[in-house]
Amino acid sequence: MRKAARAARARLEPIVLGSKTLTGRLFDYAVQALIVVSLICFSIETLPNISTKTKEWLRLIEIFSVALFTFEYILRAWVTQPTRKYIFSFFGIIDFLAIAPFYLTMGLDLRVIRAFRLLRLVRVLKLARYSQAAKRFHYAFLIAKEELILFSSLTLILIYLAGVGIYYFENPVQPEAFQSIFHSLWWAVATLTTVGYGDIYPLTAGGKIFTFFVLTIGLGIVAIPAGIIASALGKAREMESKD
Repeated sequence: MRKAARAARARLEPIVLGSKTLTGRLFDYAVQALIVVSLICFSIETLPNISTKTKEWLRLIEIFSVALFTFEYILRAWVTQPTRKYIFSFFGIIDFLAIAPFYLTMGLDLRVIRAFRLLRLVRVLKLARYSQAAKRFHYAFLIAKEELILFSSLTLILIYLAGVGIYYFENPVQPEAFQSIFHSLWWAVATLTTVGYGDIYPLTAGGKIFTFFVLTIGLGIVAIPAGIIASALGKAREMESKD
């Protein structure tokens, strides 16, 4: 029995935990697609005046998603040896928090945490080659590719989280300006990029405090990639001079 379990783990490990094989990449992409669908459905739920039938469909999709996420969580925990290595890892905790409220019927909706699971996509992305004319930028991007991909993923996640956060703070007092998470994303983009058009702004104390932290993070979003690219271009120039 134990030998059969070990053999099953050995067969499943490159699929569930790896991304070098075709089946492993397909598994990763399928999970990422399910996460995106789940987040879109979660955002649609916040739209005003959606029909009862739409709410029922969204509920069915949520149940289906949670069932698959639960199966994936159990599978990852079983394949990883020792199991606690996955359970207490960053992604293990995120995976657990993403499904736990559904079973515990908590008032706090933590589905937004699933956005962090998209960081898994970083390891399966492949980069295309650039033309010879852009050789220096090609080298620079290759030098900083992991940092840029990770930073871009984090930026998209932060924009989404900012939209969700300001929606919960401001929707009760500004239902027209912050009608849904989709409406709030405009505020998130304008604030995180420090543009701040001022067409919509927080009125509640919680919303203002939240905006302060978002603005602080926004300064880093503008500055960090510029530093990464400048450093990478410097290294690329050195490599080019040595050739």
